[in-house]
Amino acid sequence: MTQIDRVLRSNLKLRHLQLLVILDELRHLGRVSEFMSITQPAVSKMLAEIEKMFELQLFVRSTRGTEPTPHGDSIVRFARSVLADFQRTRDEINAAASGGVGRTSVGAMVVGTPTLLMQAIQRLKEQSRLTTVMVEEGDLTRLLPRLRVGEIDLIVGRLEPGYASPDLETEALYREPMCIVVSPSHPMAEATRVDWAMLAEVPWVVPPPWASSRPKLEQLFYKHRLLPPADIVETASFLVTMSAMNQRPAVAFLARSVAKHFARQGLLRILKVKVPIELPAVGLITLRGRSQTPASQLLITCLRETAARHVA
Repeated sequence: MTQIDRVLRSNLKLRHLQLLVILDELRHLGRVSEFMSITQPAVSKMLAEIEKMFELQLFVRSTRGTEPTPHGDSIVRFARSVLADFQRTRDEINAAASGGVGRTSVGAMVVGTPTLLMQAIQRLKEQSRLTTVMVEEGDLTRLLPRLRVGEIDLIVGRLEPGYASPDLETEALYREPMCIVVSPSHPMAEATRVDWAMLAEVPWVVPPPWASSRPKLEQLFYKHRLLPPADIVETASFLVTMSAMNQRPAVAFLARSVAKHFARQGLLRILKVKVPIELPAVGLITLRGRSQTPASQLLITCLRETAARHVA
């Protein structure tokens, strides 16, 4: 058995793993000391103990803070995975003791949040009121690393082909077209006629470059012999999108079901402009080979049932 095998199997303790994860997040011994309510020398001593166990340097110290080495990155990923499994097991045991079904964590992209995911959570709560659902909003660049280390159990969103990987399982649920929206106070909100030439001249808030909808949007302008808007804000955040729509004011590009949901609440208007593009389906992303907890299985079932009604 190698030294690293011995450390991973028997020497490391939960407090060691917690220190590594916190140090990776805060990147400063002093802030780690404050967060963990221990002295800075104690933090330094514990880190030195861990590095001595591995016989590797895991973090580089400097006046600017600490940075993980390549070995440190690997050990931090291991630490995150172990801590996530620990929390998942603890939650399942606590839930069984209290009569609940447990806890599940889901990463949510905007396209699947207000309609698919929230309706599925409502369906879940009707069946198991004590089940806890933790929702973390973000895009795939943020959510996939958290899925891989076990910090979230599944992702609900658009199945972007550029992020396909052998370690991921995907399940398409339905197709979701896009539409163009503005705030109710935007000059175009009451317009009886809006064309692409008009849209090319106003501020926009658009999906980030990695999203499949972004080049498709730009192609629509090229199709009409126009350059895409130059005055843009890029974001995958719905809060930023809504803020930009109201404060700039900007035109936005949203999934139709999301737009309809908020249009019914009077928060935006859908422009009468055809958006003839094909995008990847909305669905589920899970990690291949990882067994799902009862709470996660229940949520997945509710997502499938909700999606079936959405398609119908």
